[in-house]
Amino acid sequence: MNALLLTLLTPLIGGLLLILVRPLGAAGWLNLAVSALTLVGAVWLAWDVAHAGTIAGLGFRLDAFNVYLVALTAFVGLTTSIFSRPYMRHVCAIGRLSAGNLRLYHVMYQAFMVTMLVALTTDNLGVLWVAIEGATLATVLLVSLYRTPESVEAAWKYFILCGVGIALALFGTVLTYFAAQHVIADPDAGLTWSVLYEQAQALDPTVMRIAFVFLLVGYGTKVGLVPMHQWLPDAHSEGPTPMSAVLSGLLLNVALYAVVRLKMLVDGSLAETATPHLAGALLMGFGLVSFTVAGLFLHRQRDIKRMFSYSSIEHMGLMTFAFGLGGPLATFGALLHMLVHSLTKSAIFVTVGHATHIAGTQAIDGIRGLIRTQPAVGWSLLIGVVAIAGFPPFGVFMSEFLLLTATMQTYPWFTVALLSGLAVAFAGLFRHLHPMVYGAAPEGQRPVQANMLPVLIHLGLVLWLGLSIPGFLAAWLDRATQLITGTHLL
Repeated sequence: MNALLLTLLTPLIGGLLLILVRPLGAAGWLNLAVSALTLVGAVWLAWDVAHAGTIAGLGFRLDAFNVYLVALTAFVGLTTSIFSRPYMRHVCAIGRLSAGNLRLYHVMYQAFMVTMLVALTTDNLGVLWVAIEGATLATVLLVSLYRTPESVEAAWKYFILCGVGIALALFGTVLTYFAAQHVIADPDAGLTWSVLYEQAQALDPTVMRIAFVFLLVGYGTKVGLVPMHQWLPDAHSEGPTPMSAVLSGLLLNVALYAVVRLKMLVDGSLAETATPHLAGALLMGFGLVSFTVAGLFLHRQRDIKRMFSYSSIEHMGLMTFAFGLGGPLATFGALLHMLVHSLTKSAIFVTVGHATHIAGTQAIDGIRGLIRTQPAVGWSLLIGVVAIAGFPPFGVFMSEFLLLTATMQTYPWFTVALLSGLAVAFAGLFRHLHPMVYGAAPEGQRPVQANMLPVLIHLGLVLWLGLSIPGFLAAWLDRATQLITGTHLL
């Protein structure tokens, strides 16, 4: 448990220390150091789980499913902190941010990290709800960081919509506890996920059906599923760019993780009923609608960060559909897609942050000729969009290919809808991309000192995963697949 304590206590203590640090330069370096130590703890934790299989104790539980997300969360948290140190200093230097708000940013960054890590590692559904609510509150303060009327409005919109969603998730959690009281003798274990999973077949199916509807809508709001997605584009466009990177690359994954964990309980309780795949059908429905609507909305965007936020909704819809589809192939593909989407989208937002500083605007019409103005940023944006659009040889192509294959095997009539949605999303991205990277650079667009190391690392990993999935990672995802579906793929 030492590795778990290091992983959870490092961002907690680091956030408290960042309250006291006054020099802005020192705060940025401390934020980076805390993120690096958190990653050390996460890797150590993954190593322990690789050897022990499952680690449980102190109200936490680590297995193949959540520990790989813990490592991913810590890794993206570190690379984003590398980007955010000079980026946020620049934002402060040009007068968009006060020194006090920059200190608030660093504190909330670590608060955001610790709440997500607690949500991933806890074995208690009540603590899971509290942690995701904590992440919501931290994100509200990050969205409103610039204190403009637009950012404050976006923060309130985010708070209200996600507050309603998390309230629905709380009601679903209460219903799950109610169902457990008729099965589990110990009332203190009524929200312990591992105990509930062992007794899932004895849980009242009617209560669990109703509970899952509330849980799906509640946590689905955090995932960004349509029609509960309206907060996400505003939060992306008005908050600081590093927040967009961790929001799109990490928080959406954590909310989807919660939905999948709860689906596992519902599938067990409905196994002997007339509707054993109800949870999967709901996930497929919400996922397909989100995937389709987000692809269409990509064509209408005028703000570059809003455009990529709809891309995130599209991909979260695709993952939700895959988890609803079920089966080892679809689940393996969904787990891989969570990984490659997080790496690719966070790299894109880092690049977008530099692009908006070069152009002095987030408007797509104002960003032109990046390859001429600053080739590193222009080429990174081009390669990132090629990767997220699902082109080979990048990892997104591999995961989408697995999902399409699983769909053709299980529900072949959905294949046309998925292919059409991918084509629509591709067109929406590239109609805006071409002038941004190849167009004539307008006057006043000037080079900036770009920190492209996180982009290079992320896109390099995504390319590697597209060419060849390492054996240890394939075995890890297969163990997670077996945990979720009960069947190995490999």
